[in-house]
Parts: sequence; C-alpha cells; structure tokens
Amino acid sequence: MPFKARKERTMTWKKKIVIGLGVGILLGGAAYWYIMNEKFEDTATTESAYTVNAIDLIDMFQSADSAANAKYSEQIITVNGRISEIEAADTTVNVKFINANSGSYVIFDFQSKDVAAAKALQVGDSVSIKGSCSGSIYSQLRRAHMISFKRSTLLKKF
Repeated sequence: MPFKARKERTMTWKKKIVIGLGVGILLGGAAYWYIMNEKFEDTATTESAYTVNAIDLIDMFQSADSAANAKYSEQIITVNGRISEIEAADTTVNVKFINANSGSYVIFDFQSKDVAAAKALQVGDSVSIKGSCSGSIYSQLRRAHMISFKRSTLLKKF
C-alpha cells in the first residue's frame, strides 16, 4: 500500500506541473498575440498632449530625466525644431534634432504612410513632427540622452 500511495502522489505532482506549464504557454501565447496585433490610432488624427521645442525637450530630460520620463513617456507630443541629421534605411527614415552642446538628441521613427514625406526632408529644414514618446535612455559612453519617438508623422515644414 505505501508504494501505491507514493506512486499516486508522484503522478498528481507530475500532472500539476504539466497543467501549469500548459496554462503558462497558453497565457504567454495570448500575450504575445495581443502585443503583436495591437492597433494604434493614426498619430496624425490624435491630439497632442504637449507641444514643445526640440532643444527645450532635450534640456528637460537632461535636467530631470525621471520626471520628464514620467511626464512624457507614451504621450503624443508635437515637437518643433530644425533637423540636424537624417538617417535613411531601406524602408524607413529617422529624423534627429541634436543639441550641439551636449550631444543629446531626439529621434523620430515614422509611420509607414509618412516615410515618403520624411525622406523628402533635408538637414536644416524647420519642421513640426508629432509622435508617441518612448522616453529617454542615457548613454554613459556618449554621456548623452537619446529621446525616441515612434509612430511619428510630419505635420508641417516651415
């Protein structure tokens, strides 16, 4: 009898592990599917929570990174400034506003429908860009902040 009872407890323990792993895999798969299929409203039609100058935005993150991240992260923000650099890739383009004194910069990744308009921009153009702020990262190596924006759209060129 003791051997049989131990065997039943072992089977119950193994069943619990298998069921737990199965539930974990299902929940993980559901979370992955949700994140990968998440739809966002078009940035162009979404109202901006804030409108700021690019250099002022960089200064805010440099002086109080945690407070600026808490205020601006995941917010739709309109940023005005003069383009310092353009990084073109195969299917996308990134536009940067750089603070020459500190080396810190704001970088915008454009929505697919706005890539053609962004590729037509030139360094030195004054523009207004709206996007979802992803917050900043401080690089110890460069001693500079990188403030990134996703789902950006070009509002106007001055």
